[in-house]
Amino acid sequence: MIMIINLFWELMRIYKKRSFWIILFFLISIFSLTIGVEDFSFINLLKGQSDDIQILLLSRIPRLMSIIVTASILSINGLVMQTMANNKFVSPSTTGVMDWCKLGVLVVLLFFHDAGSLLKISVALIFGMFGSFFFMKLIRIIKTRDNLLVPLIGIMLGGVVGSISSFFAFKFDLIQNISSWLQGNFSLISKGNYEILYLGLPLLILVYIYANLFTISGLGEKVTTSLGLNQNKILSLGMMIISATTAIVVVMIGSIPFIGLIVPNIVSMLKGDNIKSTIFDTALVGSYFLLLCDMLGRVIYMPYEVPISVVVGVLGSFIFLFILLRRKNYAG
Repeated sequence: MIMIINLFWELMRIYKKRSFWIILFFLISIFSLTIGVEDFSFINLLKGQSDDIQILLLSRIPRLMSIIVTASILSINGLVMQTMANNKFVSPSTTGVMDWCKLGVLVVLLFFHDAGSLLKISVALIFGMFGSFFFMKLIRIIKTRDNLLVPLIGIMLGGVVGSISSFFAFKFDLIQNISSWLQGNFSLISKGNYEILYLGLPLLILVYIYANLFTISGLGEKVTTSLGLNQNKILSLGMMIISATTAIVVVMIGSIPFIGLIVPNIVSMLKGDNIKSTIFDTALVGSYFLLLCDMLGRVIYMPYEVPISVVVGVLGSFIFLFILLRRKNYAG
């Protein structure tokens, strides 16, 4: 597996032209539309057969678009968080943000059984914001300079929050709901139940607009203040965007690990750490990775489907190991 990843790495390092990767992604996306339990053919589509048209419009295209948007959100969230924290091992999944969002959704289900997606996202956003600032405050109190210790603290905090969610879910007979959040899944995506994901796109545009500020904030409080900027306001804006977009993904898709951790690292190793110049590449690489994992999950055990979080978790662990082996002092 490491050898295969190393082969892809060398291919990405040699072919750095963005146009090449965009065209290749377009071709892979077209091919992904043909994968599924229901038979689908572009030939029949061109002939105007209604079944193929419905499959394409109601299922395949919504699934493809949701994968692209989800991958872009998670990848860019990881990029912003790593830049602001000046730590290559932090991401929404390693700082507990996703676990706080899931706790927020659980609270909604406990008090508002028939709540819609917007209410779940709003409450998950509040919990995610609280969790983000609580984590940042905890790191400041501990005052550690160990780059590995920071995400370890976040994982432990997320584990505690996740345990609290599981306890109340079991107590109030919602354990099946909480289990579904733990595993991200695109199998239920169809036209009419995924469009809320598009609410994350304006927030990603905000990331691009304020990209330079996020980059400056990662240089430290002294540098940020010397340039006449308020680091706390910049961090608050960044964490609000991360919490909001993460809440949208958790509510609509579920929890997907590793993307926000490994994708920004790969792009950073290839193109540097400037957010504004790498934000598109980060979204593109994340979309590549999530789409390939989704295709693998659909074909590995047909007609059944392996949840995307399982495939991403397995492949992501190998890629993260590859990153560690490639550059042992990468976090320094």
